[in-house]
Amino acid sequence: MVTRAEVKAAQSRAATMLRDAGIELTATEETQIEIADFGLGEFERTGLAIVVYVNTDRYCAKELMLVPHQTCPEHLHPPVETDRGKEETFRCRWGQVWLYLPGDPTMPIAARLPEGSERAYTVFQQVSLTPGTQYTIPPNTKHWFQAGNQGAIISEFSSTSRDESDIFTDPRIRRQPEVIDDAES
Repeated sequence: MVTRAEVKAAQSRAATMLRDAGIELTATEETQIEIADFGLGEFERTGLAIVVYVNTDRYCAKELMLVPHQTCPEHLHPPVETDRGKEETFRCRWGQVWLYLPGDPTMPIAARLPEGSERAYTVFQQVSLTPGTQYTIPPNTKHWFQAGNQGAIISEFSSTSRDESDIFTDPRIRRQPEVIDDAES
């Protein structure tokens, strides 16, 4: 769970990151930045800020913002009905991000596994993305990623995004944010 005040603060921080990187949002887009804490209540460690520009039945474009060492947890985008699952290309716009995929493990990895959640991370082939580099993740492929020391901004270009269908390795994760009033916290 995340409070409305935490959402506003995280939205403001994400909007500032984008502006500082030369990526402008409209005022409406700034208020619609999704703050995904994955139900763990540890947004600064495991979370993600997301701007969705477009998501149709054919394609999707987003910006993903991570603060320093923030992790998007291990997950995959499975087939849904006749769709073989989301294929996505990550292009690093600012900072550094380490992307982890199945394959020969990179040892030692650059990322820091979130304390207490280590068992929920199972793929360790590291791809390092810096501004101007990109990587395409095939459908139905386990992956996770973490920002480096400065944080990171990633542009995501993909087939249709069906976040509610994502499968996470950590059974505690809830993909849809649960925002509570500040008085409830």
